Amino acid sequence: MTDTATAPDDVDATRLKRSVSGRLLFLFILGDVLGAGVYALVGELAGEAGGMVWVPLLVALGMALLTAASYAELVTKYPRAGGSAVYAQRAFGRPVVSFLVGYCMLAAGVTSAAGLSLAFTGDYLGVFLDVPAVPAALVFLALVAALNARGIQESLRANVVMTTIELSGLVLVVVLGAVVLGRGDGDVSRLTELPEGTGVAAATLGGALVAFYSFVGFETSANLAEEVRDVRRTYPRALFGALLTAGVVYLLVGIVAPAVVAPADLQASSGPLLEVVRVAGGVPLEVFSVVALVAVANGALLTMIMASRLAYGMAEEGLLPSVFGRVLPGRRTPIVAIVVTTVVAMVLTTTGSLVDLASTVVLLLLLVFLSTNVAVLVLRRDRVEQPHFRAWTPLPVLAAATCVGLLTQQEAKHFLLAGVLLAVGLVLYAVARFASRRPSRS
Repeated sequence: MTDTATAPDDVDATRLKRSVSGRLLFLFILGDVLGAGVYALVGELAGEAGGMVWVPLLVALGMALLTAASYAELVTKYPRAGGSAVYAQRAFGRPVVSFLVGYCMLAAGVTSAAGLSLAFTGDYLGVFLDVPAVPAALVFLALVAALNARGIQESLRANVVMTTIELSGLVLVVVLGAVVLGRGDGDVSRLTELPEGTGVAAATLGGALVAFYSFVGFETSANLAEEVRDVRRTYPRALFGALLTAGVVYLLVGIVAPAVVAPADLQASSGPLLEVVRVAGGVPLEVFSVVALVAVANGALLTMIMASRLAYGMAEEGLLPSVFGRVLPGRRTPIVAIVVTTVVAMVLTTTGSLVDLASTVVLLLLLVFLSTNVAVLVLRRDRVEQPHFRAWTPLPVLAAATCVGLLTQQEAKHFLLAGVLLAVGLVLYAVARFASRRPSRS
């Protein structure tokens, strides 16, 4: 059944085009959740939880599904680009709060893209080409921007290919691990081992903090709300389906890896899944360099799609200058938002060091999730005519508590860096508001 409330967008050349099918949305979310981090995540988890890698992964999946329920309700209730910033504006009625929520997402997305560009041009690319990292990263970001500007369908079709490769690499790890165990090698008893001096509760909490980050990415799909066909029916299915698919893959990898390779060896390796391939034999290690490059490229593309659509949505809400809402004629993609977010990512890339900033970005995302989970409860008083997904009330409450719990595990220096970033954001907000109030010259 056609959504008559949004159908005019398909013929309005000033609006985004509704061209994203349920299948493309599912693959978008799956590709963004799987990301590039999983290829190193198992080693970090092994350091926290030993062979019980699968336990924090399972807990983290549950945490992600809690917040996903809030997004499913709000996206289907208010199917507009802008995501969490729009929800904060509707719930709290204070533009500055909405701006800061959106700004947190922008800071996270653009910085993540900058980090991914450096990751793309690092050791994995070095296997094939000997090029300076930063100049190559700038070229990489320019190519991502060009694909983003060409159109959402073209971008998501590229995502289909890259997600398939990325997922195939993880499935290959699971299959190779099963082969190793089938021939009598490996040790399944490691799956219940913990690091020396660490209890189950501590290992689960510490591991879940790391594992939760591997599920981050599903929230970016909220910024495609205006481009999804039949969003109220399609979005919840794609969101939960993608999270559950990623969770199953993660759990299988989390079971196979420590059973095949000792947890201490996984922890010591910067490419823990390569250790599984090495033990299994029969597959060139270079194959995984290609898979990792594809995974990184996919993550960067999806992140920049999110950032540009978020900037567009914030402009539509009056939180950024209206120029960010301009679309490219013919292609109807948010061209100004794409250019600006890409330039900012390029500037961050030239610093060449984003470790502490990346950790601060994770903190900022938790603040965004906390805002969204509270917003879904506040907005229950706002009735809409269209039917939409409704989360069971205890779910957003538990989700908000989860965000607070994870925030308490962050280091003080990251709170300090987040405070600095938010202060910069407030300055930008004040400048934007001043510019929007100036009388136009005819």
